[in-house]
Amino acid sequence: MEIETSGGTARVQLDGDVRAARFLFALTHGAGGGIEAPDLLAARDAGLNLGGLVARVLQPYRLRGARAPGAVDKQDAAWVDIAAALRGLAPAAPFIQGGRSNGARVACRTAVAVGARGVVALAFPLHPPGKPELSRVAELRDCGVPALVVNGARDPFGIPDTGDADEVVVIPGETHALRGHAGTVTAAIERWLPAVLAGLPKKG
Repeated sequence: MEIETSGGTARVQLDGDVRAARFLFALTHGAGGGIEAPDLLAARDAGLNLGGLVARVLQPYRLRGARAPGAVDKQDAAWVDIAAALRGLAPAAPFIQGGRSNGARVACRTAVAVGARGVVALAFPLHPPGKPELSRVAELRDCGVPALVVNGARDPFGIPDTGDADEVVVIPGETHALRGHAGTVTAAIERWLPAVLAGLPKKG
């Protein structure tokens, strides 16, 4: 399906049963990537295994062929439009959102605005490579909802601390790409998400 937003047209790949969805799980890509990234597919599998309707979203700038997302406020505004349209598919279902890298940042920044129950942040880019002083940790800490982070231990963009999110999973030997441990990503989401859907208190 396609969704018209303030930033242009987004394209969505839906997996799962709309009528039987226990929750709606929206996922998006990194700055120059797409919705076939291995960790996004692993997250999709977790969502489907738990009975969710999973929407993998190609954002408008990528559909236009651009590699850089552009201004943060415009990207976030487009995502709010996308989330509203997706929620219309299953209005009664709890809404979870997430993404990898830049997409994880978008999910964190917009979580409260779109009414998300929780956020899955894959390869959250804590800072630009080699520039830890330019930390983005506030986006994660201030997202306003429970958040699961899955990062590789060799990620040059940094690794959030355990106190920065509801749960932080660090995969030994893995890089920012999160290519080689799909089963670990799926299992982490399957462990964490049921409690969030049940509305259990955030840890700590």
